[in-house]
Amino acid sequence: MAQGRVLVIAGSDSSGGAGLEADQKVIGAHGCYAMTATTALTAQNTLGVVDIHYTPPPFIRKLIDACISDIGVDVVKTGMLASAETIRVVARALQEHHVKLTVVDPVMVSTSGSRLLPIEAIRELREDLLPHTTVLTPNVPEALLLLSDAGLSAEAPRNVNDLIRVAKAVHSLGPKFVLLKGGHLPLTRDGDVTNIAADRVLMVDILYGEGVITRIESAYQNSKNTHGTGCSLASAIASNLANGLDVVRAVKRACRYVEAGIKTSTDLGHGNGPINHFHSTYTLPFTPGRFIEYVLERPDVQKPWRDHTEHEFVSGLADGTLPVERFKYYLIQDYLFLVQFARANALAAYKSKAIETIAEAAKMVEHIHHEMALHVDYCKGFGITKAEMEASEESQACTAYTSRYVLDIGQSEDFFALQIALAPCLVGYYTIAKRLHSDPKTKRDGNPYWKWIEAYVADEYVDAVRVGSGENEQPSPMSTKFNTCKELIEKSAPFQSPSRIGESVKIFIHATKLETGLWSMGIVPGRSGGS
Repeated sequence: MAQGRVLVIAGSDSSGGAGLEADQKVIGAHGCYAMTATTALTAQNTLGVVDIHYTPPPFIRKLIDACISDIGVDVVKTGMLASAETIRVVARALQEHHVKLTVVDPVMVSTSGSRLLPIEAIRELREDLLPHTTVLTPNVPEALLLLSDAGLSAEAPRNVNDLIRVAKAVHSLGPKFVLLKGGHLPLTRDGDVTNIAADRVLMVDILYGEGVITRIESAYQNSKNTHGTGCSLASAIASNLANGLDVVRAVKRACRYVEAGIKTSTDLGHGNGPINHFHSTYTLPFTPGRFIEYVLERPDVQKPWRDHTEHEFVSGLADGTLPVERFKYYLIQDYLFLVQFARANALAAYKSKAIETIAEAAKMVEHIHHEMALHVDYCKGFGITKAEMEASEESQACTAYTSRYVLDIGQSEDFFALQIALAPCLVGYYTIAKRLHSDPKTKRDGNPYWKWIEAYVADEYVDAVRVGSGENEQPSPMSTKFNTCKELIEKSAPFQSPSRIGESVKIFIHATKLETGLWSMGIVPGRSGGS
């Protein structure tokens, strides 16, 4: 679906809770693209408006023309229009650009009580703009001002039926739909206006248009954080319309959006604080394609990761001082580990519902099978046979990581969690080998473990194939396995919720500690230990 385009013609709020600043937050939270035509700059905060600097109306027209003539627009939302001349300019621009959908918030008085529209400009708003309005969103005081200016009955409503009466009267002024906001009139359970705090239980908004009354109820919230609710509601309606919703659904969803925004708000400032505009926006803490990088940079990951990648076993590989018997014990356990690793990836294929992912997981098993064959050949250099490895008992560290933890995650969690549980092995080996391979201090000549380091360096092999520098060179199964795992994780990560990301990091940390246990095993051959 194409991104909805919303042009906001309104004033700026320096405190960020209302006006253009709130509008853009709302529109962005709804997945739409926001454009702005600034009618005024206000110096204000949660306590009130300090001063206003007005934009010359001819320049406002240029702002409107610049946006619509280039990017186009699906819905125009107006807020603080500041003056009669500005209203005339805006109305003319909307007609000449043939704007079909408009949401007009007749901003006259701020939440803190400051007048934002001169009384003499109400007539222009009523005559020039309302007849071309799709949805008008007045609160009760604004509705009464519009009716009074038109010479119509403007008695304050005392119950829900009165709210309906006022909504219908305002509708007669020209807009296609009127949403009369009842936020200024908390009601009793029976629908009567009350000034008694203990009796305030209900809020009712009335949407009227096309002969249909829609009553939108919500529980009364005793909150001071209502700064910018009108702006936010109108922009939410505009965004929903831009996203293709009909008016009734657009308004209902917008009312629920603001209701949740008030409910989840936090106190900011000393007056009427803003709502929480992003309560339903799941923002992930990493850039798509950079999930693993994000995980490794987290403070809670860095220590266990450092313990793993800078383990004394790794140092022994680098300078060749690792006792051979200890390395041989590791090689045997690594073979047994690979068997369980293959089982885990087969389980990953089963856990996935996407055929592409199933195929990738199946490829991983194939890579492991090939790696095991190379592992057997490598072990021959240390006098270890395949039969000897298969006859060996799995260490407690190996069992704890693969048979107990990884396979348990595979059974109880989803595909993504299983890949995270497997990641410390693949990412760790790659990270270690790459660091040791590029470190001039790493011993090469005469180091019995240099071939092991070379085998786990991914970039050199993959890049060689990628740029065609060496037709006979093929990526190692280790490098291919690493990249396959990385791709699977990076593809899945952007679709996880923030809470799921947090759970996944905990899995990664625990799996890393278990992987470190594989380095520690064999300090005394035949005995496993954790670090």
